[in-house]
Amino acid sequence: MTTKHLAIALFAALAVAACSQGDTPAEHSAADRAEGHTSSSSGLPAGRIAIGEQLASDKKLSASGQACVDCHGAEGNKPIDGLTPKLAGQYHDYLAHSLQMYRDGDREHSLMSTQAKGLNDQQIADLAAYFGTRPNSQLQDLHNVH
Repeated sequence: MTTKHLAIALFAALAVAACSQGDTPAEHSAADRAEGHTSSSSGLPAGRIAIGEQLASDKKLSASGQACVDCHGAEGNKPIDGLTPKLAGQYHDYLAHSLQMYRDGDREHSLMSTQAKGLNDQQIADLAAYFGTRPNSQLQDLHNVH
């Protein structure tokens, strides 16, 4: 077998292996959805919107003594300055993944790294569910952008 044939065979084997992973997002019951739970493909438990709302205002949640709403504003819609992002309406998975990265040291920010350090997976899921379900007419994605 030549090097070219070996490379093609290896590529084909990797492609088949990648396509057969079978990872599917966890499915939640209608009862979970009715109770204000959301699911996340980031491997976190279902987020509880009402608990997330409480956590967003909890100054004891982080070592800095600041709550999420202190910087991001009520419902994540009124940041204290132009450098602080709006969280309202953002994708749940993006919010959860960002918080996990801050917590785990994979993403750096002087304040957010401290804020997220003490969060457990359930708290991250709850905060992501809450902020992700807040209305925000100004949040846009790149769909239909030319």
